[in-house]
Amino acid sequence: MAAGSPDVDTLPWLNPQRVARLQDALQARILVIDGAMGTMIQQHGLDEGDYRGERFVDGFDAAYLPEAGHVHGASCGCSHDQRGNNDLLSLTRPEIIRDIHAQYLDAGADLVETNTFNSTTISLADYGLSHLARELNEAGARLAREACDAAEARDPARPRFVIGVLGPTSRTASLSPDVNRPGFRAITFDALREAYREATDGLIDGGADLLMVETVFDTLNAKAALFAIEEAFDARGSRLPVMVSGTITDASGRTLSGQTAEAFWYSLRHARPLSIGLNCALGAKDLRVHVDVLAQIADAYVSTHPNAGLPNAFGGYDETPEDMAAVLGEFARAGLLNLVGGCCGTSPAHINAIARAVGEYPPRALPALEAA
Repeated sequence: MAAGSPDVDTLPWLNPQRVARLQDALQARILVIDGAMGTMIQQHGLDEGDYRGERFVDGFDAAYLPEAGHVHGASCGCSHDQRGNNDLLSLTRPEIIRDIHAQYLDAGADLVETNTFNSTTISLADYGLSHLARELNEAGARLAREACDAAEARDPARPRFVIGVLGPTSRTASLSPDVNRPGFRAITFDALREAYREATDGLIDGGADLLMVETVFDTLNAKAALFAIEEAFDARGSRLPVMVSGTITDASGRTLSGQTAEAFWYSLRHARPLSIGLNCALGAKDLRVHVDVLAQIADAYVSTHPNAGLPNAFGGYDETPEDMAAVLGEFARAGLLNLVGGCCGTSPAHINAIARAVGEYPPRALPALEAA
């Protein structure tokens, strides 16, 4: 049975024809994921007014009254600086987000990620916009869907897919943020589950082909996301393929919650994801050994979308498209990859170079392992 395929105990696919085309593509070649949304947004040099737009011109949502009789005003306490709230641009500057998707598709991406990395009630609380979680996820998926549909219309033989992104949030369920209170937790499993459920419903309604729980630094957070996803599927009576991508935080080779790549996979194998992978935090060279581990043990497709190297002293990334393509081309030559793309610091030029580098190699063959 191919990775991510439903069996008699699971729900049918929501979009079986789309899943069939995805499975066919995965069997035929290494698929290319897009690059960094944030890196591309930074190139626009936006000021806070650009983030706010008309609806949020005063720093709060003029269309939302948080309690009966509330009137927004200069001293109401609802105003927040929205600079850096990239997900909000799906509402205030949708043309920017749609164009970024289009650039990555033109560069050779088969799959684009929605602009929803921080679109949970938990992360949006930093901007006073938690109530926008479902709306932002739906809008983000819709913009990516429009870009993919346009690209596919130009080349019907090559399907393009929308990955609905569920980011890690700004909280960790496994660790205390207070060194003096090791037993304290800033978030509960149920709070995470509720936040992920709302985001998941928005992504599905917006037209996502797949869901990806990504940049996982705490496996308990990922379990909450996967639980919420299954709840959403059960409520609809159908499902989408699910990808999971963790992040190795430093040279220790472990996630923030202390797991190796191998332990990370075995902790989540029960969810039967379409793919397991690693992204962010490290450059491709430093991820090589950990991707190799996943390629050997996982009976799912393997993905990676690394940073363009490690951040430099100015917070930038120095690996050129040619640098990344050479390293990831070797991953492909070694038979480690089914899906590949870029994370922080990567651009359409990086994705184009990566696509050309891996294009001559077949996708990794899934190993036949004992059932979980």
